[in-house]
Amino acid sequence: MPRTRYNNMDNVNTDKTLKQFKQWREERRRKRKDYSYIIPNSPPQIDYLLNNREEVSLTWIGHSTFLIQYEGLNIVTDPVWASRMGFQRRLGSPGVPIGDIPDIDVILISHSHYDHMHVSSIRRLYGNGTQIVVPSGLGRKMNRKGFQRTREMKWWESLEIGNARISFVPTQHWTRRTPFDTNTSHWGGFVLEPATPREGEKHQVIYFAGDSGYFRGFADIGERFAIDVALLPIGAYEPEWFMTSQHTTPEEALQAFVDVKAKLMVPMHYGTFRLADDTAREALDRLEADREKRGIAESAIRVLLHGETLRFPEA
Repeated sequence: MPRTRYNNMDNVNTDKTLKQFKQWREERRRKRKDYSYIIPNSPPQIDYLLNNREEVSLTWIGHSTFLIQYEGLNIVTDPVWASRMGFQRRLGSPGVPIGDIPDIDVILISHSHYDHMHVSSIRRLYGNGTQIVVPSGLGRKMNRKGFQRTREMKWWESLEIGNARISFVPTQHWTRRTPFDTNTSHWGGFVLEPATPREGEKHQVIYFAGDSGYFRGFADIGERFAIDVALLPIGAYEPEWFMTSQHTTPEEALQAFVDVKAKLMVPMHYGTFRLADDTAREALDRLEADREKRGIAESAIRVLLHGETLRFPEA
């Protein structure tokens, strides 16, 4: 029985030919890049993270991995504590050692690429009450790996865990883990809202964008949700002619921030693994230059260190 193959909005194709891969490889040989800048680690607030069940907090572990404390839940996005990704060694150590992470209630997986779904990390985090939320088509694979408390979601669907409403929203991307399973599961991002907002209390709506090229879906998300904080990818964009359909440039990420109408942007998906030819310094410099060009307030973008915790209502 043939498996479902998933698509992007407007059927945007992210496939690349062997000729294009060869062209990228030839270009890479000619480039001279300075990879000396490593994102610093901030000493993690371990005691706070272990005991906090009241405040909303975001802690950047690295790449697309965050510990989000939300509505009394400990949530991890795209768990990757791996020291290498294929032939690429991790550029810096995870912001919080996996052994110091509090008991996890929910694991959110945006798609099945190895830099977003590291099975050994998931096994370390998966406790007696942990629930895993994945895109359509990925649940069976997770069940086979022993993760029975796995729930699949389609684009625009919502579910409630505790007092958190979790909505699965579109991205423009693709996925594969073997030569035979290309696009047999979907991809997307997640929006976190309180299921029952407490009267008179300010609540944060958090958007985790997963991995995406720039597309009209960002504006659709901004119309459907009143987003406060947007976690948006700014890396793995060079060469742009190759990456444009699947990864945003820093400038496109800033446009996505405008599109989703968020109040605060936290950049991610850069400076942890060398997945493309851009560097962390280049990504941050381009983001800052475009912020100035657009006249966006400096306070609207919060660049975190690995292990740094952003607590609300701090922002």
